[in-house]
Amino acid sequence: MSNLLTSFIETNQPLIDKTLHDLIKDLKAPQPLKDAMLYSLQAGGKRVRPLYTLAVLKELDVQNEDAIIVASTIEMIHTYSLIHDDLPAMDNDDLRRGKPTNHIVFGEALAILAGDALITLVFGIIARLPNISPELKIALIDKFSFAAGAEGMVGGQVLDMLGEGQTLTLEQLEEIHLNKTGALLSYSILAGAIIANVSEEVMSALKEYAFHIGLAFQIQDDILDLEGTSEQLGKTAGKDLISQKNTYPSILTMEGAKKELQNRYNLAFHALESIQMQNGLLVEFANYITKRTK
Repeated sequence: MSNLLTSFIETNQPLIDKTLHDLIKDLKAPQPLKDAMLYSLQAGGKRVRPLYTLAVLKELDVQNEDAIIVASTIEMIHTYSLIHDDLPAMDNDDLRRGKPTNHIVFGEALAILAGDALITLVFGIIARLPNISPELKIALIDKFSFAAGAEGMVGGQVLDMLGEGQTLTLEQLEEIHLNKTGALLSYSILAGAIIANVSEEVMSALKEYAFHIGLAFQIQDDILDLEGTSEQLGKTAGKDLISQKNTYPSILTMEGAKKELQNRYNLAFHALESIQMQNGLLVEFANYITKRTK
């Protein structure tokens, strides 16, 4: 990881962590519910999604006091999805980020409700932000609900479940991942662009970058599921193989998956080149995503 990206993460990750804690602790809600929400929010994680939102604004040289809150709400939605993914009815996992999963600690009912509370909380938080115009708040909420819902992350999860035990084409696998993983990651990038109120040209280039980097993120996940260890990943390694899930290595071979990973990186880089943003944080994030080991 470059010094530029390391410094950016070291500066902003603690701010995201504090914002997440403060947003939950001030809720007038039952303490067991807040404990379950905070347990998963504070379990660690790379914070890639909220950091991406802040990185876009940094690259565009735009400052907004509410940006850290918008970024943190994306981590809330991501965390809700992990809590629900780990449930016995879904992936049935006991380990997440190196710790017992939420339902193992708090029970299935409270885990489900903690996820429900996170997903419903974020839209009210955005609606009440004082430093973003009503028009841009509506745009954020609109794109967020799309990315997290039936036409995005949730729809992708359903397609992933339906595909278990079947042999999918590469196009079908990409459809799953563009929704399940890519939609929320793309929103993280576009949220920064929305807050900055960028031109159509910049928005279009960032959408293209987000499209390719979202697929690259999932390809690397699939590779790590086979090449990584549970200790490295903080979750059960080899779970995709056990669950008979379609992955990039299973369809393309490991060599083919690594070639496709590089191809997606190249396409993301070219998108940034078109708007002269090929030398900053967004390229460094692309390098990190395609070369990470956990």
